Amino acid sequence: MNPNPYAWIEKSLDTVRRADWYRSPQSIESCPGPAVKLGNRRLINFASNDYLGLAGDDRLIQAAVAATKEFGTGATGSRLLSGHRDLHRQLEQAIANLKQTEDALVFSSGYLANLGAIASVAGKRDLILSDKYNHSSLKNGAALSGATVLEYDRSHLEDLKAKLEQNRAKYRKCLIITDSVFSMDGDLCPLPQLLALAEKFNCMVLVDEAHATGVFGASGAGCAEHFGCTGLPLIQVGTLSKALGSLGGYVAGSAALIDFLRNRAATWIYTTALTPADTAAALEAVRIVQQEPERRSRLQQNIETFKYCATNRQLPISHSLSPIFSLPLKDAATALTAGSKLKEMGIFAPAIRPPTVSVSRIRISLMATHELAHLLQLVEALGEVLSFDSMLGAHRAPLD
Repeated sequence: MNPNPYAWIEKSLDTVRRADWYRSPQSIESCPGPAVKLGNRRLINFASNDYLGLAGDDRLIQAAVAATKEFGTGATGSRLLSGHRDLHRQLEQAIANLKQTEDALVFSSGYLANLGAIASVAGKRDLILSDKYNHSSLKNGAALSGATVLEYDRSHLEDLKAKLEQNRAKYRKCLIITDSVFSMDGDLCPLPQLLALAEKFNCMVLVDEAHATGVFGASGAGCAEHFGCTGLPLIQVGTLSKALGSLGGYVAGSAALIDFLRNRAATWIYTTALTPADTAAALEAVRIVQQEPERRSRLQQNIETFKYCATNRQLPISHSLSPIFSLPLKDAATALTAGSKLKEMGIFAPAIRPPTVSVSRIRISLMATHELAHLLQLVEALGEVLSFDSMLGAHRAPLD
């Protein structure tokens, strides 16, 4: 027996390194935007979830500064003790207005929102049906709930229907959970079909709008609006840290649901409230999303332009309606090499590897603030990377 009870950590790290799964942070040394300073180089940024370009917007910055001057740097406690500010409630009402729901509840992160919501509405006597490619926060929320969890394949909804037919009657409550935009491939969930099955089998539905809020829908409310599902019984979760350019998460839904979560969601009750700065910045971002639809229009134009140019260049990217695209590669080492070569050509689009995904890839995310020259440089660089024989071999691999 090894006398050091922590010796396993280095052995585990060695295994991670040998598999080319080892990761470490890369420091951005500039304000967020379509181009960033990474180390001593200026790179075009295709690694950001700042879809509308709001994270560096001066209006959000000034809102955060003003809130900090008025309320300080931290909330100093949980919302039910000393942490609540009127700013929090203003943000919740703004989110409910955007999502066209009765109410909303703001959490300190999107991850905490998913953990708290799922673990509160489902328990040991219940069933959760989870898309097999859901985000980690959805999967961990399901595990935390203690419910029986079954995974389904959204590309074959007969699979979900069969699982409901076989299992629904055995459980008290049933919850279907899904991302609305899947973060690694950019594809959309079949929300109307999920809601139809939920109605047939008496299920709740929780949809994570993290990558859809501000991006989809006529008013930027997300995929629920995009699919014409506004007003239907639905638990909507999202984040303030992507298109809204701040930090935090939310749950939007019925007034009864939100009141229940205030009293039962451990990740809201037992954690410090969102900082005044983050809250004020997100509130300003929601206002901009509603008042400046041209940002979504520019983002959509960039999506269509990139798809057109990539198709002309015969790049094997994922087919996406969202700003997220994926270029599958044969293994983790290849993805790392591709990311390095892109960086040499002035493109920041890092490798995504297991265990985050089963198929290694370059993940590309577009912003409204990207210019045509940025997109053309990206397409040219991707074409050059794929010209290396070592990169070939996985272009027809199934994507997550």
